[in-house]
Amino acid sequence: MFSADRIKDLIEGNLPDCTAIVVDDVNDGEHFSAQVVSSAFDGKPLVRQHQLVYGALGDHMKSDIHALALKTFTSEKWPHGRE
Repeated sequence: MFSADRIKDLIEGNLPDCTAIVVDDVNDGEHFSAQVVSSAFDGKPLVRQHQLVYGALGDHMKSDIHALALKTFTSEKWPHGRE
């Protein structure tokens, strides 16, 4: 079973200046949602932002994570301020 903390660590460890909030939505270790803010997203379209997150997760998106509802933000667009 994969954990929200493991996903958070992978994302934050692979994207610069990154904060990730990850939740195991149904507590099954397969269905997650994430809000990710990173300077890597600056000037990039939404599709490219999501691709960067998927890249940070690597092969785990193919084997360990069944679903990931993703919201990405640049620092300027992050509604909660930096944590």
